[in-house]
Amino acid sequence: MSPEIREYEPLARYVGWRIGGPARYFGVATRATEVAELVQWARPRDLPVFILGGGTNILIADAGYPGLVIRNRAMGTRIEEAGEEVTLVAESGAPMAGTARRVAAQGYGGLTWAEGLPGTIGGAIYGNGGCYGGDLATNLVSATILLPEGTIEEWTQERFRYGYRTSTLKHAGSAPDDRSGSRRAIVLEGRLRLQREDSEKLAQEMAAIASERRSKTPSGSSCGSSFKNPPGTSAGRLLDQAGLKGTRVGGAVVAERHANYIVNDGGATAADVLRLTAIMRERVLRQLGIELELEVQLVGDFG
Repeated sequence: MSPEIREYEPLARYVGWRIGGPARYFGVATRATEVAELVQWARPRDLPVFILGGGTNILIADAGYPGLVIRNRAMGTRIEEAGEEVTLVAESGAPMAGTARRVAAQGYGGLTWAEGLPGTIGGAIYGNGGCYGGDLATNLVSATILLPEGTIEEWTQERFRYGYRTSTLKHAGSAPDDRSGSRRAIVLEGRLRLQREDSEKLAQEMAAIASERRSKTPSGSSCGSSFKNPPGTSAGRLLDQAGLKGTRVGGAVVAERHANYIVNDGGATAADVLRLTAIMRERVLRQLGIELELEVQLVGDFG
């Protein structure tokens, strides 16, 4: 049975910021094969496609999205062991943090850094998600990729050309004229390298990371970090030094607990957030001489 496709589905409920207009078409995929099936439905209709995972690190335009949004709920995982080699095979909609906890409880290490990391494994593969000294590039063996022309390929880790919070896939889909996502490849499944470790030790490590993350994460609706960390420093520190905590545009406000977070304080629009990020970048550049780069992906037409 094919996934249901709805029209004019409100998107704000699915994203961390609780901001964004409707999707012209919207479908939910519960298996990787359904992701491919929905993409195939959109292709003859000449519709752009956007894959919506955990809803973090994205800002959806107030006008919404003009094509098909696929909510990726393909979350199947399995462990493969061959001698000393341990591999996690995970569909792209599997939650990053939840999967890390589950494999750690089974005595497999390698993903403890992902404790509390929002988003999905597919999103982490796409943009080299990471935190607390680890990133996806360190673990990835290979991934199954659906290319824009409809072919499916297996890519090794080297082909992604990973950098800090970026990859070949993210770079190809970040051109200013491609916010619709029409030239974006799609991650269907990933193979991640793990290793056997003591489950109690892993639990202690993850508990420490969770405690530290809670101490830094503001309450309220946000998308995670707004800007990438420049070399040798952190965006949060620079924004704090520039006196930006509490700065507000409409319903969007720079969090007091962590200056690299923008919180929807009630009724914020995408336009509010975009204006606020412009103020933040301008002030850091003017006062500290450092140009910040957005970590947030803009989705839809911002004019």
